[in-house]
Amino acid sequence: MSLLQVLVAIIVAGILLWLVETYLPPSAPIKRILQAVVVIVLVLWLLQVFGLLSGFSDIRIGGSR
Repeated sequence: MSLLQVLVAIIVAGILLWLVETYLPPSAPIKRILQAVVVIVLVLWLLQVFGLLSGFSDIRIGGSR
């Protein structure tokens, strides 16, 4: 994945978060939780993209073993 694709993904995530907060204004606690979840997911994704975190490829959600 190129650096440009990573930057575009971060920008798109930021725009989507801004749109949700602007057009569906949640209460303050929900807004903070939403922002924290987005930041945590982005950080984990970036760590995986740069090869610093490889454990997520083994996680399976649903389906058979």
